[in-house]
Amino acid sequence: MSAFRTYEVYQRARPGQPSAQFRARQLSSEDALVDPAAVLAPLRAAEPCYRDWPGNAFWVTRYDDVTSVFTDDANYETRPLAVLAEVDTHGRNLGDEVEVLRCLERTADEQGEAIARRLVAEMSADMATEVCLRFPFELLCAALAVEPAAELARWWITLPGAASWYPQVRRAGLAAFDALAAWAEPLLASRSGGEGDDLLSVMASLGARGGDVAITLLELDQATVPGVLTNVWWHLLTVPGLQDEVGADHLLVKAAVLETIRHSPPVVHADRWARREVERFGRLLPEGALVRLSAAAANRDPAVFGEPDSFDIHRRDLCQREARGQYRADGLASGISLGTGVPTKHPAVPEDRPRSRYAIARDLAVRVTSVVLDELPGLHLAPGAQPVIRSRRFGEPRMCWSLPVVR
Repeated sequence: MSAFRTYEVYQRARPGQPSAQFRARQLSSEDALVDPAAVLAPLRAAEPCYRDWPGNAFWVTRYDDVTSVFTDDANYETRPLAVLAEVDTHGRNLGDEVEVLRCLERTADEQGEAIARRLVAEMSADMATEVCLRFPFELLCAALAVEPAAELARWWITLPGAASWYPQVRRAGLAAFDALAAWAEPLLASRSGGEGDDLLSVMASLGARGGDVAITLLELDQATVPGVLTNVWWHLLTVPGLQDEVGADHLLVKAAVLETIRHSPPVVHADRWARREVERFGRLLPEGALVRLSAAAANRDPAVFGEPDSFDIHRRDLCQREARGQYRADGLASGISLGTGVPTKHPAVPEDRPRSRYAIARDLAVRVTSVVLDELPGLHLAPGAQPVIRSRRFGEPRMCWSLPVVR
């Protein structure tokens, strides 16, 4: 007979414990949607791993703990969105194929700036919806070598909902998945055997079917680039003098993007599951336990960053490389970017393969921000505008969804 752990092993908080006064409902409250770092600060200080009984999850909030669990593939796993959406039998994810990564990198490097300049020129009133949120879709269409049609945009926007636990959102996402699979099938057939270097031709050369394309698009990160762009511009437009300072010295653009990734990450938490029973944080995590890693809390850890709640583009305790477990490049930590996946094990500038997803997303955010600074100097918020950074629902990206501006 296999060993059996009793209920008492996974103890509830007892009176007198540091987090005993914390209520699990606060984790999905309105306050958490607006400012999760503030809500989670008491947990980070009191308890390294908080047992959320209603949510059936263990919340990890300290920087070293989050980065170590995120990179520990021996004890924890990240379940693909296709598995959570229960469509993993419909195809395979080609996103990790070198040819696909190389195509995405090439499109970002060769066409990203031109797309950004066109969107900025066409912008009429809202930089978030007309530039920041639209840019990744336009870039994807360039990679696929297709026209950015409104119907395709609707599928792309609703697709991540396929893995949602909100029934209505999930149904819309699954419908978008089926529509994308059907849309891709004839395009793959027409480009099969050709010499094209667009994303559909590359996937056709790998033997892809419509379901493979839909799963690959489902697994792509839709949050980091638009989220960092909206959030960095929220800071540039609301902090007096900051836009002028960054615009006068474009070396500060990258610093502003990196500080945004740390201070205002669009992906505030990510889920991992214990592969086996694991003893960590003074707890016994059962096999299959859901471990929820909070970038919002970890990136504001005062044990790692000085004055962590301040947005400071001149910060001296922030590294320019992505966080790699508890490794410290030059002794410095960096902002945790959960949306771009587990940090690469390859060199920062590899010779025989594309840059990491983190590097591509960071470079795109820097490039688009620079374009806006060049094309629209002195940009300011529209009169009466009071934009906010927030998540619309629990588990969705935290970003500034609307930025009304005046040229």
